[in-house]
Amino acid sequence: MTPLSPLAAVAGGMLIGTAAGLLLLLSGRIAGVSGMAARASGISGPGVPWSQAAAFVIGLPAGAALISAFVRQPQVDVSSSVPLLFVAGLLVGFGTRLGNGCTSGHGVCGLARLSPRSITATFAFMAAGLAVVFIARHLVGA
Repeated sequence: MTPLSPLAAVAGGMLIGTAAGLLLLLSGRIAGVSGMAARASGISGPGVPWSQAAAFVIGLPAGAALISAFVRQPQVDVSSSVPLLFVAGLLVGFGTRLGNGCTSGHGVCGLARLSPRSITATFAFMAAGLAVVFIARHLVGA
């Protein structure tokens, strides 16, 4: 599969930034996926209206399906077991609740607002990711 052009990556980043900026300007809310998913599923309390959170969460796979249909289908190769993926998903969910947000909320929106909490959280996300990849590839040999 040929990689997408840098122009496509820049266009995608601009769309994400525009959508996050418009949500913040028009409703005063941060476009964090974990917060929107929690609100849409009823896990979190008041905040963004449920209909807005549900539309946001439904729009994520719908947008991916549109890109897949009109641009190209990604080649996905899952080499992990389903139980491992399930446990990993639970750990990610726990981490986003513990960190009061995920990479989209802290990394995209929080960094743009120069939020000290988001800068710290994004640094922690990146450091943890680097450490896990290093351990998995160089120490464990996965």
